[in-house]
Amino acid sequence: MSIFPWPSLYRTSRFKGGPPAPDQPFFAIGDVHGRLDLLDPLLDKLLRQPDPIILVGDYIDRGDDSAGVVKRLHDLRNNKQVICLRGNHEEMLLKFIDKPRKNGRIWLRHGGLQTLASFGIGGVTAASGPDALMQAHSALYEILGDQIAWLAGLPYLWQSGNMAVTHAGADPLSALDAQSHRAMAWGHPAFLKTARTDGNWMIYGHKIMPEVTIHEGKVAIDTGAYLTDRLSAIHVTAGAIMPVKA
Repeated sequence: MSIFPWPSLYRTSRFKGGPPAPDQPFFAIGDVHGRLDLLDPLLDKLLRQPDPIILVGDYIDRGDDSAGVVKRLHDLRNNKQVICLRGNHEEMLLKFIDKPRKNGRIWLRHGGLQTLASFGIGGVTAASGPDALMQAHSALYEILGDQIAWLAGLPYLWQSGNMAVTHAGADPLSALDAQSHRAMAWGHPAFLKTARTDGNWMIYGHKIMPEVTIHEGKVAIDTGAYLTDRLSAIHVTAGAIMPVKA
């Protein structure tokens, strides 16, 4: 993948927005999913530069070291350069914390088992009954401590100029300040089918792509780190979206 310059890949018959025009250059990182081994060197590289670093969410589940990823990002919580957004997998964990009997099984079926294992919590499966779910909940609640409040406080949206970042896109027919949390964390059925008409670009993860993809004013940056060993990042500047070399 090479540099994506304006206007060769940006303007389409449906997306009438201008070139990328952030208020300042910034980096965006795709879904991590427990891959601390990929996140650590990438963050170490980007933190040597002054530009904001936006992570699109889904730090946990599926990969082997969700505990390590959460700790690394939580340790950076007072670093204003690093902005962590909330993804649907953080939503599922928080719902498990809130109502483990009701929400436990769906989370465990979607990567929660790997997250629990990374915290040293076993004795539970996606088919476990209420007692096992409550035991896992109690253990996780104690281990996470103040990381729970940090996760619960993660924003859904970050904006700079005509660039917006969410985990899973947005409702293309609604203003960015009128989006539902569900649309930003889980996606919207019209997102990939309909171009925005307000000129705003959308950078998002959630949907695994073979490479960073630009289409109709949308920039997909989830390249399936937990499956492909590739954690993608981009650098957005005035007029260009550039891949970050590992």
